[in-house]
Amino acid sequence: MVVIRLARGGSKKRPFYNVVAADSRNRRDGRFIERLGFYNPVGKDGVENLRLAQDRVNYWIEKGAQMSPAVARLVKEYTAAQTAA
Repeated sequence: MVVIRLARGGSKKRPFYNVVAADSRNRRDGRFIERLGFYNPVGKDGVENLRLAQDRVNYWIEKGAQMSPAVARLVKEYTAAQTAA
């Protein structure tokens, strides 16, 4: 099954996450099918902390991919910010 989830990067105490579509059997930071965006939880104000390729996220959901709870929250936040802008 394909899962849209966060893959952690960055250094100690400075997390950086890639939003990826991956096979659920692969490790969290292991092999993935496609990179869909990024999330930087410790980014400064005025800097882009979240970017998603919304069309690709929708494509994977149509193909039956499941979103992790964290990614579902981020997608909801991103779409709300895009409609407000």
